[in-house]
Amino acid sequence: MTIRVLLADDQALLRGTFRMLFDSTDDMETVGEASNGQEALELARAERPDVVLMDIRMPEMDGLDATRHISESADLAGVKVLVLTTFEDDEHVAEALRAGASGFLGKGARPEELLDAVRTVASGEALLSPSATRSLIGRFLAQPDPCPAGVHERLGCLTPRERDVVGLAALGLSNEEIAERLFVSPLTAKTHVNRAMTKLAARDRAQLVVIAYQCGLVSPAAESGSSQAPL
Repeated sequence: MTIRVLLADDQALLRGTFRMLFDSTDDMETVGEASNGQEALELARAERPDVVLMDIRMPEMDGLDATRHISESADLAGVKVLVLTTFEDDEHVAEALRAGASGFLGKGARPEELLDAVRTVASGEALLSPSATRSLIGRFLAQPDPCPAGVHERLGCLTPRERDVVGLAALGLSNEEIAERLFVSPLTAKTHVNRAMTKLAARDRAQLVVIAYQCGLVSPAAESGSSQAPL
């Protein structure tokens, strides 16, 4: 299946480079280019891409607002957003997660990393690197948000093992790393994560991390995942 990608970045040269990369890859194609968030939203509605590669800082409407509009639109439920940003310098990582982004990647990523990230997000998984997770933790420590309405009532439905898995996922660990910590198979770890997402009504793994910190299911720890991996 061909993954349909929409490019949203105010730098024409960068969009052109991405287009050449995606269009030369067998399982991907570029379906449009947007120079600002408003254009990205309009093209997302017109083209229904699988993945929007979204820059955060753009004129007219920035990538955060565009991501929020996409994630809140029922008719765009199948459109995933992969935010292209600089982890260490960007203070909007947590806000973008809350807005509905399914993953993050640095602009210095290698071409093969970008392609893998697009495939990961298109498959329905979330992509968070240790850097993004640390930034997320820092933001919640500084400006904690209230737990979304109704979530506290659902927390009691989580089993002790599901709570353990959510806590490890919130530190940026992959299913394989969670499995090693808990001495279970990666498939079992993924099953626990998926069940927790269903019980907490999290749209994807990225939102599960947000809920974990907002509701106190997990407290920030010094340790995070050891490598970038789909969650």
